[in-house]
Amino acid sequence: METENTINLRLRFYKDIDETVEGVRQKFIDYKSQISPDYVMKIRRNHIQFTIGGLKQRYWSPYLTIELEEKEGSNGQATHLRGLFGPAQTMWTFFIFMHFMVAGVFIVFMMFAISDYMLKKSITSDFIVIGLMFFCWILLYILGRQTRENGYGQMNELEQEFLKIIQ
Repeated sequence: METENTINLRLRFYKDIDETVEGVRQKFIDYKSQISPDYVMKIRRNHIQFTIGGLKQRYWSPYLTIELEEKEGSNGQATHLRGLFGPAQTMWTFFIFMHFMVAGVFIVFMMFAISDYMLKKSITSDFIVIGLMFFCWILLYILGRQTRENGYGQMNELEQEFLKIIQ
């Protein structure tokens, strides 16, 4: 999977398999019974979460979320897999929360700067905070890219295990 040259932080893929949804699901259930302690798999109906566990797990360890769907026009004889690599849900939620906080402070201080400008007051402190928020946003972006880069090896591990399961 080409991961190094993409801009999005959460990598997606799609795959079609010439087996029924239940047959593919059963492969994951069978694999779960013989899984290594280095991996954790949760299966709920047609939703599967697969991640690194145990001593190998780090805060940047990726999750592979897989949705099993009946392929359209196949009369139930083929499965469409939608995969999504991403960070742990708590990490992703915190990351997005930080983006909203930075954006909120940025907007509020933009309003303060406009008000101070209209009242002919000094806007220096407002622009300092606006600049800091812009710097924080850039820092968050760099942090997100670095975290994803740290998880490339484990992402490839998960992908290899995934490919073993479906073949």
